[in-house]
Amino acid sequence: MARKSANTEYNNESIKSLKGADRVRLRPAVIFGSDGIEGCEHSVFEILSNSIDEAREGYGNRIEITLGRDNDITISDHGRGIPVDFNKTEGKYNWELLFCELYAGGKYNNNSEDNYEFSLGLNGLGLCATQYSSEYMDVVIYRDGYKYKLLFEKGENVGGLTKQEYSGTKTGTSIHWRPDMEVFTDINIPGDFFRDILKKQCIVNAGLKFVFTDEKQGSVEEYCYENGIKDYISEIASEKALTDIQYYECETKGKDREDKPEYKLKFQVSFCFNNEVNALEYYHNSSFLEHGGSPDKAVRSAFVSAVDKYLKDNGLYKKDEKKIVFSDVEDSLVLIINSFSTITSYENQTKKSITNKFIQEAINDFLKQQLEIYFIENKADADRIAAQVLVNKRSRESAEKTRINIKKKLTGTLDMSNRVEKFVNCRSKDVNRRELYIVEGDSAMGSCIQGRNSEFQGLMPVRGKILNCLKATYEKIFQNDIIVDLLKVLGCGVEINTKHNKDLNGFDIEQLRWNKIIICTDADVDGYQIRTLILTMLYRLVPTLILKKKVFIAESPLYEINCGKNTYFAFTEKEKADILDKKVKDKKYKIQRSKGLGENEPEMMWQTTMNPETRRLICVMPEDVEKTAAVFEMLLGDNIDARKEHIRDFGSRYIDLTELS
Repeated sequence: MARKSANTEYNNESIKSLKGADRVRLRPAVIFGSDGIEGCEHSVFEILSNSIDEAREGYGNRIEITLGRDNDITISDHGRGIPVDFNKTEGKYNWELLFCELYAGGKYNNNSEDNYEFSLGLNGLGLCATQYSSEYMDVVIYRDGYKYKLLFEKGENVGGLTKQEYSGTKTGTSIHWRPDMEVFTDINIPGDFFRDILKKQCIVNAGLKFVFTDEKQGSVEEYCYENGIKDYISEIASEKALTDIQYYECETKGKDREDKPEYKLKFQVSFCFNNEVNALEYYHNSSFLEHGGSPDKAVRSAFVSAVDKYLKDNGLYKKDEKKIVFSDVEDSLVLIINSFSTITSYENQTKKSITNKFIQEAINDFLKQQLEIYFIENKADADRIAAQVLVNKRSRESAEKTRINIKKKLTGTLDMSNRVEKFVNCRSKDVNRRELYIVEGDSAMGSCIQGRNSEFQGLMPVRGKILNCLKATYEKIFQNDIIVDLLKVLGCGVEINTKHNKDLNGFDIEQLRWNKIIICTDADVDGYQIRTLILTMLYRLVPTLILKKKVFIAESPLYEINCGKNTYFAFTEKEKADILDKKVKDKKYKIQRSKGLGENEPEMMWQTTMNPETRRLICVMPEDVEKTAAVFEMLLGDNIDARKEHIRDFGSRYIDLTELS
């Protein structure tokens, strides 16, 4: 093997270290978790966190946030103002330490000092990292009777610190910056990010007001919950809650390990049980814990233990019935935990999960004790909770049985011609060419078999009117041979989302055996109804096929017009009029309503319905899925009054169709 040239070798001179702003600008994902929009959003939260920490220490109760038209951002608080003057201990200005040094901050001793006892920002990274990743950053600080100004461009200070006397009473910090497109791949942070994060922050910082100005939309919005999580849980739990809202508070101290320092922990818990909504949200030191960690583990253990004990003690389990799992409780639980600690072990800088062992144990023990007392003192609530959890459990187990039955029915279908009655396959194995015609009844099969191109067109007859899949249960649906056979032929499984079983999905579009699924029915009322029922089935069981534009309707001609040796087909009344006016005018012709598919000659089937060059296919479009769902529900669902009203208002339009049929 030839030796590489010297300049490509890996040697002692190959080792380099990033310095200054390059430590963030060249590797933003290390600090922010991503170099995309998520990382850019997290940089905003780092600045917001500092202002929230000040407010929670009792300095200021209002924070202003502005999203500019140029993707610039301003965050202003009314706290004490960031200390930026000379630091004798460190031998540097504080602004250099805070804005230009990673791992520099005033919150490292929060477990032993009064400042920032329960702080969002602990690592001394966020302010500096955000400055480093900015195209520019302007800072204005009011503190100790002075107004300070700093300007940074692409991670470098411009002009040092300016300081002038200020005679007013205002204190606080205002930071205006624009994330740098050289650092992040996307800086177009949507306004909804700010709305979501500010609502979450006012939930866990009772009485703190956030004012958000969205210059892109020209809107100003305020967020504040005077009573924090109490107000929030009242807002999301509907009037049909199974129980009243419970609220508990606790303050304690403990260690994660015997040789580790003791730290303070306080937390608030609020929950209720509800049949219409469910939610689990965890916050620690004001940071939303998307992945939970210690509090989530505590809640899961405590609620399963307490509810299971109540079920056993009251003989509510059936003989040999399996124990509940947390998903049975979670389906009807609305719970918020807001916790604070002086020592926090975050999973990483993005603060989406915490790992403190003591926090988990403390919340778990506290909740077990409170739930036991709650169940004893509120027997009616406890009975309702127990009954609902058992309903959830048994629904989940039933859904699991359905999933297993579906899997059994839809597997082992490689030799479909032998396993699916009357299915006619095509020869091609190329999925990009293969077309499946779903045809109405056995009578249509003869002309379709002879009229098709057997190289790439397969046929599947639908015998009679299939089940209405909007009204039927999943158990009934998968007992229907027609539906199961059709799903076998499609090959991609089903996608079903139910409240009590998230694992029922068995859908994989890569396993779909067809490029086009074409519904082919007679052009009459019965044909339209069968077409609608097939579409309903596809919409409920495999909606992605509609979203991916795989489902088509074969348009059948309404009229056959014979004039001498020529035959014309009209698909609409207008086409019929055009043919009569332009092609057979002043000639003898014979016109008749098109026959059903089963009466058509093979040549006519090929020409009008199956030949890719001459047929007319209507693609079932996904754009108006919600409207389609609403119409399906109205026409085929359980709302009889809405259906009667629709027939009363629009039924006259379709009288001619009933006469023709």
